[in-house]
Amino acid sequence: MSGLARPVSPARMFWREFAESRLALLGLALVAVIVLAAVTAPWIAPQDPYDQAGLSLLDARLPPGSEGSGGYVHWLGTDAAGRDVLSAILYGLRTSIFVAVAAGAVALCLGTLAGLFAAWRGGFAEQLVMRLVDLQLSLPAILLALVLVAALGQGTQQVVIALVAAQYAYFARTAHGAASAERHRDYMDAARVLALPPARQMLRHLLPNVLPPLIVVATVQVANAIAIEATLSFLGVGMPVTEPSLGTLIANGFQFMLSGRYWISVYPGLALLALIIGINLVGDQLRDVLNPRLRK
Repeated sequence: MSGLARPVSPARMFWREFAESRLALLGLALVAVIVLAAVTAPWIAPQDPYDQAGLSLLDARLPPGSEGSGGYVHWLGTDAAGRDVLSAILYGLRTSIFVAVAAGAVALCLGTLAGLFAAWRGGFAEQLVMRLVDLQLSLPAILLALVLVAALGQGTQQVVIALVAAQYAYFARTAHGAASAERHRDYMDAARVLALPPARQMLRHLLPNVLPPLIVVATVQVANAIAIEATLSFLGVGMPVTEPSLGTLIANGFQFMLSGRYWISVYPGLALLALIIGINLVGDQLRDVLNPRLRK
């Protein structure tokens, strides 16, 4: 019947509510542009900053807009090694985003499983798991990551392991809190009465109902992981020099800030700031959309 309104799909309803915030749309567009630039870096970057043989000291510390020996314009200048800052930022974004997403995905899986198991099992197991989680949450994430990276050494894998160890507790606490409110619902009682396997009770019945807060936490933790990785690299214990991330690029130009060569540190810092702000704007709106009690 043409007079009846067509039902709105959940995905379209979600997008309508998300699009109510112009700041969230701006953050989403900003993140999308940055991620697209990072993914296509090998094709759009003027230079491969990882190719040490292709660098020339004659191009060191050129100001923005200068033409180097390679025959192209360095729109954001060059650093002390003659590396094009724009190219270094694009490749640095690839490194930072990959490390943060990889660490966030692993931490999400581990933390969610720990929180679900603690809430479903209850009793001594719940107390033991959550006390360990609370103990870790009492330590600053950056301090824990710094200690782990210092012990494991530099490298992508080492940084990812440190970030997972520093962040999984946030997901465990969130999953446990949401699952604790759901485990006494009728559908969980029915699953227990039917003697369904424990894995099915947790993953097929309990997990879908605790995903909304986990999605919000995952968004925030990706931004935090990017900031922590940049901090570790800035301190010289994160990514190696041969694989510069945004933190490494900022550290490379820090010593030249007072000499007027601001571009070496400022432009990577602005890229890092834009990425973190964009992710946080998206996360704030996701929190409001996925939690009706927070809507105004």
